[in-house]
Amino acid sequence: MTPTRRRAPKIRLPKTSSPRPFTVAVVLPVGVRAPGLSGWLESVAPARSRGTMTVAVVPDRLVRELNRRHRRKDAATDVLSFPADEPGYLGDVVIALGVAKRQAVKAGHSLATEFRVLALHGLLHLLGYDHERDTGEMRRLEQRLLKAGRLRDGLIERAAPRSRPAR
Repeated sequence: MTPTRRRAPKIRLPKTSSPRPFTVAVVLPVGVRAPGLSGWLESVAPARSRGTMTVAVVPDRLVRELNRRHRRKDAATDVLSFPADEPGYLGDVVIALGVAKRQAVKAGHSLATEFRVLALHGLLHLLGYDHERDTGEMRRLEQRLLKAGRLRDGLIERAAPRSRPAR
């Protein structure tokens, strides 16, 4: 005799007014789309990500000015991170639209995918990681999170020199 299965009763959990531990606001220029960017970044972010951050996609000239002012480098770069000093707000990540478009073409993927790669890279900088000074910790974490988010090489991987095959 087969035991009868009973359907489990539906339990409704009370809605809480507390915000999620990590949220992302995305600001885009008119005509630019980044479908699912905030939800994707929230889903792959490291567990220690707490608070809110903003990802803004802006013209290259603005990123160049920010890079000149804050890093003393007179060039448009792909992504800049600006940590915040206020509790509950991680900071801002600024992505250069033109640079992102060129990198997406070169990498062979969509602009939306490039936004994800750059936004994740910027988030890791907001969390205090620094691939220019660490011993590969940020690169390894970025790779693990990209894999979890079903993406290939990250920004650090692309920038690393490729070894040439022996002749």
